[in-house]
Amino acid sequence: MKDFFYGIQDFFVNVAFAPYDMFRALELENWFAANAVNWLFAIIGMAAFVYWMLQLKSFSSNNEEDKSITSHSYL
Repeated sequence: MKDFFYGIQDFFVNVAFAPYDMFRALELENWFAANAVNWLFAIIGMAAFVYWMLQLKSFSSNNEEDKSITSHSYL
């Protein structure tokens, strides 16, 4: 059973997290390149935010949104 857990450890240390070791070594040379994954996620998040805001504006300007005021029955 002990070998099973050592196998899991070996997989994650030597295979799954190997790209992060590359980024750690790259950080000493170029910080921006080492954080490329973070920059990519930030760009995707900003693009999704802009898209979402444009969609909300289009629905709001077409008066497609239901703006009726309702409350729950227990209020």
